[in-house]
Amino acid sequence: MKAPASQRDSDISLLALLATCASMTAFLYYLRHAQVLLYGDAVAHINIARRVFDSRSPGPLQLGTVWLPLPHLLMIPFIISNQSWQTGAGGSVPSMVAYVLGVVGIFRLMRSATSFNLPPDSSSRIAAWIAAGIYAANPNLLYLQSTAMTESLYLALFVWALVYFTGFVQQTAFPAPREESKAAASLIKCGLCLAGACLTRYDGWFLAGLIVIAALFFVLNEGPRRGNTRSAFRKFVLISAAAPILWFLYNAVVYRNPIEFASGPYSAQAIEQKSPEVHPGTKNLAVAATYFMKAAETNLVESYWQKAWLLLAFVGTVLMLLDRRIWPLLLLWTPLPFYALSVAYGSVPIYVPAWWPFSYYNVRYGIELLPAFAGFLGLAIYFGCRFARNSLGKLVTAVVVIALAAGSYAAVWRTEPVCFREAWINSRTRIALETQVADVIKQLPADSTILMYLGNHVAALEQAGVPLKRTINESDHRAWKRPSDPDGLWEKALADPAKYADFVVTFEGDPVSQAMKDHKLFTIEVLHAYGQASATIYLTNPIQR
Repeated sequence: MKAPASQRDSDISLLALLATCASMTAFLYYLRHAQVLLYGDAVAHINIARRVFDSRSPGPLQLGTVWLPLPHLLMIPFIISNQSWQTGAGGSVPSMVAYVLGVVGIFRLMRSATSFNLPPDSSSRIAAWIAAGIYAANPNLLYLQSTAMTESLYLALFVWALVYFTGFVQQTAFPAPREESKAAASLIKCGLCLAGACLTRYDGWFLAGLIVIAALFFVLNEGPRRGNTRSAFRKFVLISAAAPILWFLYNAVVYRNPIEFASGPYSAQAIEQKSPEVHPGTKNLAVAATYFMKAAETNLVESYWQKAWLLLAFVGTVLMLLDRRIWPLLLLWTPLPFYALSVAYGSVPIYVPAWWPFSYYNVRYGIELLPAFAGFLGLAIYFGCRFARNSLGKLVTAVVVIALAAGSYAAVWRTEPVCFREAWINSRTRIALETQVADVIKQLPADSTILMYLGNHVAALEQAGVPLKRTINESDHRAWKRPSDPDGLWEKALADPAKYADFVVTFEGDPVSQAMKDHKLFTIEVLHAYGQASATIYLTNPIQR
């Protein structure tokens, strides 16, 4: 029995409302407990966006390199308020909106993929609702969407790119009456989603490449039957490629190096070179893939239920391969080869608590496979319902999977989501030191200038509510001046701090602390926190003060 269009629309409206409630509930909980800014990366994302307008040299060049710009651009309107900046709430807004869109996208993807361009039947609706529920209720995603991290935004763009690509494939290969023209529009929308994904995370570049290749093969086989398919494909390729090309050009113009994001001093490669340890999976693709899969499982549940999730996802994948009409869903597994390659050859470590070195680092990357688990469990449910045929069989199939998801997620909440634990464990000593520094900075005169390296502890200024434009920091270096910029404000302040700043904040080992060794400054405070480099606050002109 097919559902009428009004019922299908009400499904999406109800789902969006439920997702919004879940998003707000999780956000308000973590905000109330001051846990929105535990991730150091979340703090950095917010302050990159903030310095675009709150800086001695404001403007788009403050977006920097390495991290892609779309998340920061989306945050800017929401962190203009000092309160939303200090609490981190402003940085959470794009993530929360993306979460709701991602939930709706998973529903749309499963319902449209299994209805084959026709009105969905009850099996399609059941599969879509359960897949969306698995995605929406994931405790780790609920935490990440409450923060300024980029995973929620990327997942939404990833899912919607597949929604439109699947629509393009089905509308072209299996067109419904009088709907052939929708295929070209779907492909263009897919390209726009891919462009957004490419400006959010580098995962999107890999995804875009795979979808372009898949679309090319499809167009070569199916294109001649449709007059506008090849024209739409050319536009799709241009749109998809525009974002990476613009990023290469930006790096080439600003940093005089088109791959600065991959080879510069802040790149993953440069960071790994500073570490004496070799992370698991280095130069070993199989081990790298295994660690990523473990991270993905850990983002679902940390118990023996992991194997049940894997089994059902495997069953859904096999069943999908038996029906060529839904082959685009295979792209849900895209994060697996991307992260396997990144860990093995891209200087990207992943540490999971259950395996050596029994630590937490980039465990959150496993959340990228959540759409795959949700989607292929949904497919397993769909085919199970089709096989059952009667209402009782469909009900039993749905109840079994719902019970698995509910039991798994309940266990996660009892032990706390692994992404939350990762953020909390890795932030405790950092936040302790930054709180001490913030307490001292608050007492400094409101008209004073502070020389400080912001790369590691910008949260101290954020906590203190001190505008970034009151500081002279590394972003005041003119990036296009290589290898040094002796006439730049940053370099001049390091060479003569008393002339340009009233106070200096250093963290042992950072560029400011190294430069201050050649200057005799009056020490105001030396601060310590376990596991962190000590912080020192200097007064540059004690007589004037």
